[in-house]
This record gives sequence, C-alpha cells and structure tokens, in this order.
Amino acid sequence: MLLRTVRVHRHDLFRTADRQRFQHSFPRRPASSMSTRSVKNDNNAFIDPELHVQHSGGGPLTGLRFAAKDLFDVSGHITGYGQPTWRSTHDPAKHTSQAVQALLDAGADLAGKTHLDELAYSLNGENIHYGTPVNPACPDRIPGGSSSGSAVATADGSVDIGLGSDTGGSVRVPASYCGLLGVRPTHGRVTLQHACTLARSYDTCGWFARNAEVLRQVGDVLLDPASRQEQPLQRWLTAADAFKQCDKATGQAIYESLQGHLAEVKGLLGEPQEVTVASLEGVGSLSDWWQVFRITQAAEIWEELGDWITTSKPDLGPGTKERFHMASQLQPDEIQAARKKRQKISVHLENLLGSDGVLMLPTAPGPAPFLRTPPAELDLFRSRLLSLTCIAGLGGLPQVGNCPHRTLCCKTICMCTLCDGYARFCDGCSQV
Repeated sequence: MLLRTVRVHRHDLFRTADRQRFQHSFPRRPASSMSTRSVKNDNNAFIDPELHVQHSGGGPLTGLRFAAKDLFDVSGHITGYGQPTWRSTHDPAKHTSQAVQALLDAGADLAGKTHLDELAYSLNGENIHYGTPVNPACPDRIPGGSSSGSAVATADGSVDIGLGSDTGGSVRVPASYCGLLGVRPTHGRVTLQHACTLARSYDTCGWFARNAEVLRQVGDVLLDPASRQEQPLQRWLTAADAFKQCDKATGQAIYESLQGHLAEVKGLLGEPQEVTVASLEGVGSLSDWWQVFRITQAAEIWEELGDWITTSKPDLGPGTKERFHMASQLQPDEIQAARKKRQKISVHLENLLGSDGVLMLPTAPGPAPFLRTPPAELDLFRSRLLSLTCIAGLGGLPQVGNCPHRTLCCKTICMCTLCDGYARFCDGCSQV
C-alpha cells in the first residue's frame, strides 16, 4: 500500500528574510564552463537535458550532480518557469541563481534544468504544455509538484541532488510521492535571488536527496552557519488534528512503520505528546488555516504576476487558470483579514513549539493520486493536502523528511531541524 510521509516542523530563531546572507568560503568562479554532456530523460524530468554546467570550485559536493528547477536562473539561458509564454517573453538570464552557484562552488555539476508545474502554482506535477514527469516509484501516479522534475531526476538516479522551491508544499509533496528526502528550510534561510518569485513571504529554496548524508551535505553548503543554535530538541509533539485530516489507513500505516524505531526516537526526544495544532481561538480548524493560506498566498501571487498575466495573456492550463482568476478577484478587506489571522497563527506556532519542540504530522492526507484523476477530485484532495502543508508556510517553519522503506512510494519520515540539531538528529534517526 502507498503510504504518506510524516513531516516534522520546529521553531527556528533565525527566520527573517532580510538577514545577512552567508558568503561561502569555497572558491567562486562564474557558472560559465559548459559542456555538451547530457543525461537520459526517460522520465521527462528535464526541460533541457543538454544543458550541463561544470563545477566552479572544489568542496564537499565534489563528484555529485544536481538538477535545478526551471525557475532558477542560469546565466545565458532563458528561465522558462513552466510556461511557454513566459519563456517567449523573457530574455536569457544575466546572472546565475545564488543557490545554483553555491552548489557549483561546492563541487557539484549542474546536469540540467527540470520541469515544474505551470508558474509553480500547483502541487500535482502535471503540466499541460510540457507533460507530466514519470514518478519512478509509482509510474501510475502523479509525481507531485511543483518541483516535479527535480524530484523525478533525483529519484531515478539521474542526479544526486534536486534543487527546488517550496511555497505551499512544492518540495515536501513530491519528496513524499517519489520516495525521497526533502527539505523546506525556514523562510529566508536560503536566498532565492535570481529565481522566479511566486509568493515572497512563503517562497523557500529547498532540495531533494536519496540519502541523509547528501541531504546534510547540501544543507552545510546552503544554510547560513551563523544561524545555527545549540538548543537541543527535547519535546516530541504529535498533531492529533492533522492526523484526523488523513485517510484512516494512511494514519495507521504511519504509526505502524514507526513502531520498530520508537525507542530510538524516544531516546532523542522523549515520550510523544499529543497536541491540537489548530487550537487558537477565533482562527478555526486546519481547514480554516488553509483558507488563510489560500488568500494570503494568492494575494502575493497576483501582486507579483498579475500584470504579466494581464498583459501577456498566457494560455493557462486547468486548475492554474482558475487559481489565477481567484487571485485576481480578491478584495482588500478580505486580504487584510486573512493577514491578521496569519500573524496570530505564526505567534501561536512559535509558542507551541518554542525552541525545543518537534511536531510530527502527515504531509498529505493519502496516497499520491492516480494519473488522469478528474480535476474535481484533485481539487478536493488539494484542499485536504494544503490544510496540512500550510502549517509550515504560515509559521515560516522548516520541514524535513526521511524515508526508510524504498519499496514504498510515499515514505514515513522523522524530522530534524535546520541548525546543529539538524545534523545530530539526522545522524540519530537516518533509519527511522
């Protein structure tokens, strides 16, 4: 049976997006060393598999290859953003994304840029213009998005690292569906300079790997070491209301898969404590939290892309078209009310987690939907899915997954933090 991942969030004291960016100590040279070396594209992960950029420095990622979602700029190449009209109305990038450059400087080679959902405004991994990357773990099911191509390229072994972005679940969801480890860092921890913007206060730069060692190595490169803290994790919280959102069989399978490693986790975090996450008076249930997320995200998306949509009139696919229309119709008082609720939720999550809390919850309510699932069913699933993934976004929190059973499409994971505790916890729980 296909299971859904469990994810864990934690509080991080260094969340502001305008923080001084970490300047890496690896030798830096421009990403200009091109070759014609290409990768196989059997699973339709790559939009330009002929693009290859050799590493520009030596470091901890020497010998590894990575793929970058086609919303990260690479100098001299057009960033397509999953939309043909966007590609035709934009010039080649003048700069390379800092995240891409950091991986190159650390010794990794860029093997190509990958497909994504149209303008990154979906969690399915389907793109009406470029097709759907094939999920290597479950070929009859969607791969998840919007970082679909980077996830598939990592899962099928084309690359060791997949660089993606996560606004509402765009790394967490495909990591789950494709059987990978995936990181959504704390908002603002990794720069998105020279990358396409969707919703600024939600966008994060995340990544995929097939094992904890590589996941951690990438974190050592991309995360600012000055923002690490020594506060140990010692409170294991389980989100009762989040588990009520998922299918009964999925929740049961998650718990059963943890039983063999329960002693290890308890040794690190203590006994689990069941909590209700959406317990804030006046804000409502997780379904209500999702509406807060939906409105505040859509308002930022229209602010960012509305003028281009109106002027360029792109041919948008089903689902994406309706979401942009919804965003265009939002009223100022509606947006303001949702933003006030978002602020309350963020403070509530900080109080709940403190500096030592770990929250365990499902990433999604059930198995990855089958290919060609009717749009109405996908929309219903999307609502349930976002009632879970919105928690991290509303709090600006990180979410990290670890999947142990590679015979399953969607794995059970344990979390860790994006600080020194992150490394220690990965070391202790890499088999959980």
